[in-house]
Amino acid sequence: MPIEVLLVEDSPGDVRLTQEVFREANKAIRLHVASDGAEAMTFLRQVDQHINAPRPDFILLDLNIPKLDGREVLAMIKQDESLKLIPTIILTTSDAEADITKSYQLQANCYLTKPVQLAEFEKVVQSINDFWLKQVKLPNNESTV
Repeated sequence: MPIEVLLVEDSPGDVRLTQEVFREANKAIRLHVASDGAEAMTFLRQVDQHINAPRPDFILLDLNIPKLDGREVLAMIKQDESLKLIPTIILTTSDAEADITKSYQLQANCYLTKPVQLAEFEKVVQSINDFWLKQVKLPNNESTV
Protein backbone atom coordinates (compact mmCIF):
# COMPACT_ATOMS: atom_id res chain seq x y z
CA MET A 1 0.00 0.00 0.00
CA PRO A 2 1.33 3.46 -0.78
CA ILE A 3 2.20 5.79 2.07
CA GLU A 4 0.78 9.24 1.39
CA VAL A 5 2.93 12.09 2.70
CA LEU A 6 2.14 15.78 2.36
CA LEU A 7 5.24 17.99 2.33
CA VAL A 8 4.41 21.66 2.95
CA GLU A 9 7.54 23.44 1.78
CA ASP A 10 8.22 26.55 -0.31
CA SER A 11 11.90 25.92 -1.05
CA PRO A 12 12.25 24.09 -4.41
CA GLY A 13 15.68 22.80 -3.37
CA ASP A 14 14.38 21.30 -0.12
CA VAL A 15 11.43 19.78 -1.99
CA ARG A 16 13.70 18.15 -4.56
CA LEU A 17 16.09 16.84 -1.93
CA THR A 18 13.27 15.44 0.20
CA GLN A 19 11.79 13.73 -2.85
CA GLU A 20 15.14 12.15 -3.74
CA VAL A 21 15.86 10.90 -0.21
CA PHE A 22 12.38 9.44 0.25
CA ARG A 23 12.54 7.83 -3.21
CA GLU A 24 15.74 6.04 -2.18
CA ALA A 25 14.56 5.23 1.36
CA ASN A 26 11.09 3.88 0.67
CA LYS A 27 9.51 3.13 -2.71
CA ALA A 28 6.03 3.02 -1.11
CA ILE A 29 6.06 6.75 -0.29
CA ARG A 30 3.96 9.01 -2.48
CA LEU A 31 5.13 12.53 -1.69
CA HIS A 32 2.66 15.33 -2.39
CA VAL A 33 3.85 18.93 -2.21
CA ALA A 34 2.08 22.13 -1.19
CA SER A 35 4.22 25.24 -1.61
CA ASP A 36 2.27 27.44 0.82
CA GLY A 37 -0.13 27.18 3.72
CA ALA A 38 -3.26 27.95 1.73
CA GLU A 39 -2.48 25.19 -0.77
CA ALA A 40 -1.81 22.79 2.11
CA MET A 41 -5.27 23.42 3.54
CA THR A 42 -6.87 23.09 0.09
CA PHE A 43 -5.10 19.72 -0.30
CA LEU A 44 -6.10 18.53 3.17
CA ARG A 45 -9.72 19.63 2.77
CA GLN A 46 -9.83 18.11 -0.74
CA VAL A 47 -11.26 21.16 -2.47
CA ASP A 48 -10.62 23.05 -5.72
CA GLN A 49 -7.70 21.57 -7.67
CA HIS A 50 -7.14 19.00 -4.89
CA ILE A 51 -10.64 17.50 -4.96
CA ASN A 52 -9.16 14.01 -5.49
CA ALA A 53 -6.20 14.41 -3.14
CA PRO A 54 -5.52 11.44 -0.89
CA ARG A 55 -5.64 11.82 2.87
CA PRO A 56 -2.00 11.91 4.01
CA ASP A 57 -0.66 9.35 6.44
CA PHE A 58 1.44 12.16 7.86
CA ILE A 59 2.42 15.77 7.15
CA LEU A 60 5.87 17.37 7.00
CA LEU A 61 5.30 21.06 7.69
CA ASP A 62 7.71 23.97 7.36
CA LEU A 63 6.93 26.91 9.63
CA ASN A 64 8.13 29.69 7.35
CA ILE A 65 5.86 29.39 4.33
CA PRO A 66 3.82 32.01 2.45
CA LYS A 67 0.10 32.83 2.63
CA LEU A 68 -0.65 30.94 5.86
CA ASP A 69 2.46 30.25 7.91
CA GLY A 70 3.13 26.82 9.35
CA ARG A 71 1.84 27.76 12.80
CA GLU A 72 -1.51 28.80 11.31
CA VAL A 73 -1.69 25.61 9.25
CA LEU A 74 -0.83 23.47 12.29
CA ALA A 75 -3.53 25.20 14.35
CA MET A 76 -6.10 24.62 11.60
CA ILE A 77 -5.16 20.94 11.26
CA LYS A 78 -5.35 20.26 14.99
CA GLN A 79 -8.67 22.13 15.38
CA ASP A 80 -10.31 20.23 12.52
CA GLU A 81 -12.01 17.03 13.69
CA SER A 82 -11.41 15.35 10.32
CA LEU A 83 -7.68 16.24 10.19
CA LYS A 84 -6.38 16.34 13.75
CA LEU A 85 -5.38 12.67 13.87
CA ILE A 86 -2.92 13.09 10.99
CA PRO A 87 0.55 13.14 12.55
CA THR A 88 2.14 16.50 11.79
CA ILE A 89 5.91 16.79 11.90
CA ILE A 90 7.48 20.23 11.91
CA LEU A 91 10.53 20.28 9.62
CA THR A 92 11.96 23.77 9.60
CA THR A 93 15.18 25.77 9.74
CA SER A 94 14.13 27.52 12.95
CA ASP A 95 15.66 26.32 16.18
CA ALA A 96 14.12 29.20 18.15
CA GLU A 97 12.76 28.08 21.51
CA ALA A 98 9.60 30.14 20.91
CA ASP A 99 8.88 28.23 17.67
CA ILE A 100 9.50 24.87 19.32
CA THR A 101 7.25 25.71 22.29
CA LYS A 102 4.49 27.17 20.10
CA SER A 103 4.54 24.14 17.80
CA TYR A 104 4.06 21.74 20.69
CA GLN A 105 1.37 23.99 22.20
CA LEU A 106 -0.41 23.67 18.85
CA GLN A 107 -0.06 19.86 19.16
CA ALA A 108 2.73 19.14 16.68
CA ASN A 109 3.68 15.48 16.91
CA CYS A 110 7.38 16.16 16.42
CA TYR A 111 9.73 19.10 15.82
CA LEU A 112 12.84 18.65 13.67
CA THR A 113 15.30 21.34 12.65
CA LYS A 114 16.52 21.16 9.05
CA PRO A 115 20.30 21.00 8.93
CA VAL A 116 22.00 23.23 6.37
CA GLN A 117 24.55 20.56 5.41
CA LEU A 118 23.34 18.26 2.63
CA ALA A 119 24.50 15.02 4.24
CA GLU A 120 22.89 15.96 7.55
CA PHE A 121 19.61 16.90 5.82
CA GLU A 122 19.60 13.49 4.10
CA LYS A 123 20.09 11.82 7.51
CA VAL A 124 17.12 13.71 8.98
CA VAL A 125 14.83 12.71 6.11
CA GLN A 126 16.06 9.11 6.36
CA SER A 127 15.38 9.16 10.11
CA ILE A 128 11.81 10.35 9.43
CA ASN A 129 11.33 7.34 7.18
CA ASP A 130 12.96 4.95 9.65
CA PHE A 131 10.99 6.14 12.67
CA TRP A 132 7.62 7.33 11.35
CA LEU A 133 7.19 4.69 8.67
CA LYS A 134 8.93 1.64 10.11
CA GLN A 135 8.43 1.91 13.88
CA VAL A 136 5.48 4.16 14.69
CA LYS A 137 1.96 2.81 14.45
CA LEU A 138 -0.02 5.39 12.48
CA PRO A 139 -3.81 5.71 12.63
CA ASN A 140 -5.79 4.19 9.81
CA ASN A 141 -5.79 6.60 6.88
CA GLU A 142 -9.59 6.85 7.03
CA SER A 143 -9.77 7.41 10.80
CA THR A 144 -11.76 10.31 12.14
CA VAL A 145 -12.94 11.13 15.62
